[in-house]
Formats: sequence, structure tokens, C-alpha cells
Amino acid sequence: MAIQIKVPAVGESITEVTIANWLKKDGEEVKLDEIIAELESDKATFELTASSAGVLKIVKQVGSTVPIGEVLCEIESSAGGSAPAAAPAAAPASNPQPPAAPAKATGGVKEMKVPTVGESITEVTISTWLKKDGEQVTLDEIIAEVESDKATFELPAEATGILRIVAKEKDTLPIGGLICKIEINEGAAPSTASKPAEAPAGAPAGEADKSYASGHPSPAAAKILDEKGVQSAQVAGTGVGGRVTKDDAQKAQAPEPSKTADSKPKAPASAPVISSGVTREVRNEKMTSLRRTIAKRLVAVKNETAMLTTFNEVDMKPIMDMR
Repeated sequence: MAIQIKVPAVGESITEVTIANWLKKDGEEVKLDEIIAELESDKATFELTASSAGVLKIVKQVGSTVPIGEVLCEIESSAGGSAPAAAPAAAPASNPQPPAAPAKATGGVKEMKVPTVGESITEVTISTWLKKDGEQVTLDEIIAEVESDKATFELPAEATGILRIVAKEKDTLPIGGLICKIEINEGAAPSTASKPAEAPAGAPAGEADKSYASGHPSPAAAKILDEKGVQSAQVAGTGVGGRVTKDDAQKAQAPEPSKTADSKPKAPASAPVISSGVTREVRNEKMTSLRRTIAKRLVAVKNETAMLTTFNEVDMKPIMDMR
């Protein structure tokens, strides 16, 4: 079975990358997590690792500009070479589609680590987990949102299986740190693939395109909706799988206050009562990487930039006498 390696999402503002160099040749054997290529964008240069062990088949050549999400290469797994050969021989024997077999654990565990997203980025923070611990995930399915001090990007699953979360939300991990594990299993993909085909029979067209991301805003869109006071459930997403994009959030309008609530007379505000024993509620929240970097820069500018005010006094009486 050939595994497709696509251009990962490395930031909201980055839409394409260029293949700087292939470190492995076409047809060469590669190992799991081995660096096979170098990619560069308009902001940073990062390395591309093999998501599986097998034989490399290059699709895009050096110097090619590839958009985010497009296939760069394929890896043909050497372990699964005998399985595809036996499948065509058994296919003509039975035309009816057999019932989907339950997911069968293979015993393999895929460790997902923080990818290299730029030379100057040394750590990232887990923003949101889109999948729960113990939930079934499929290959290339978005399972989490990760943010750095420069951008926010999505983390796709590197295998099909059961998700085991290691790093919790708001945890800060270094590059290469362990994020989660996936217990690889077989037989789950055919059962999930048959569900979208049955959906259009009893559901309106368009519902089949919805996925886990339906109604879920991106980090930038969520910030805009919070400022407007709009719930994400009230916005129809136009992104992939019904995801609420930044453009959708900008077009969203704040809900108008109900007339019934405005028609009721408001009770006169009572004078505030001040007591000596009142204490304020304090809530400490961890700063995001982006806000922490901004705070460092502001303090550095204040301490390193010379701030000087000069006053010069001039006697203007002779000028006034001349007039």
C-alpha cells in the first residue's frame, strides 16, 4: 500500500512551499521519521520526514512550487507487498460486497512528535484537541491545533488507529517532543468509508460533506467571533468540511437584541455597597507563545530604546519689538 506524503500546513499565511532539495533519490529505501527532503517557504525552511518505512516514489521535483495539501511523494510499504497481490485473485469469486470487518489491532504504535516548522521556532503549544483520547482516527485527519510564537497550524494524523493523547491542552513542547500515540489497527477504514455513500439517500445534499470540523472555527476566526459576540454555531462555515474560516467570521453579524427584552423597563441601579471584607476574584491563565513573544519585544524596546525629552527656552521679546 502506497502512503501519500503531502505538504503540511505550517501557518495560516503560508499557502505554498518550494522543494529546495531531495535528500533521498527516487526508488530508494527510506526509514520511518527519516528526513527525505527540505522545503522552504517565504518565511522559513523546514525538513520533511518520512511517515512510513518503504520505497520512495518522488512526485514533485526539485524547484517545484507546491500548494499546501498537495502530494509531494509516495512511500510504498514493503511489508504490505503480499497483501495487494492476493486481493485481486479473491475478488472475482464473490461480487457482493462483504460486511466490513471490525478494526483489528496490528500491535504497532505510531508516535507523533512536534514537526519542524521553522529554524527560529523552538517550541509550540497545544491549542486544542479536535479528537478525544481513545477515539478512532484516520490517516491525514486533523486531530489537533498547535500554535507557535509566529503562527497556528493543524496537526494531521500520521496513521489510522486509536488516539492516545500524551500532551494535554496548553502544554508547551519542544520541537521533536512527543504529542500523542496512535495504536495502528486494520479494518476500520472500509467501515467508515461506506457511511458517506449512504448519507445522500436519506439526507439532503451537502450534509455528506460535513465532518468533525463542521462549525468549528479556526483560531483566527474564533478570536474575531469572540470580539463580535457571535457564537460559532450561528455561522455557516465555507471551509473544508464546513469549517468556519477567518473570512466567514469577518462577514458574520452580531445578533440583534430581542425586542421583548428591550421593552421591559429596567430596574433602577442600586448604589454599590462597599465593604471592607470584599476580595476580587483572581484567575491566572497561561500566556500563549504569541503573546509571550510580544510581551518580550515590548519590554525590550522600552529598556533598549533611548527616550529623551528636550526643552529649549528662547527669548522672543526682540522679535516682538521688531514687529
